[in-house]
Amino acid sequence: MDLEQIRDYCLKKKGVEETLPFDEITPVYKVLDKMFCLMNLTPPYSINLKCDPGKAVKLREEYEQVKPGYHMNKKHWNTVELEGNAKDSEILKWIDDSYTLVVKGMPKKNKQLLESL
Repeated sequence: MDLEQIRDYCLKKKGVEETLPFDEITPVYKVLDKMFCLMNLTPPYSINLKCDPGKAVKLREEYEQVKPGYHMNKKHWNTVELEGNAKDSEILKWIDDSYTLVVKGMPKKNKQLLESL
């Protein structure tokens, strides 16, 4: 999967913005100021995604390209190297899951705000 496809996919989601809080080579995608995807623009290309802890471990066992989240809470975040055996559709589903987890953890007023966008 290509970085530009991931960027476009993330930005099409409701309430999402792209920021550069760390440096110019690490775009972060946030829904209402809460990070759900972090991208590494230098090889080896990868993304960090929030993940349910039980599912995170299963994905790491099943896919060689999925590792504990680099510079993140390894219980809740995975790093997905983009060169590997996972299908593009699976990576997009993992992005969806990350977005959904972040939204699910928001206060009710933020969820309502997101619905109104």
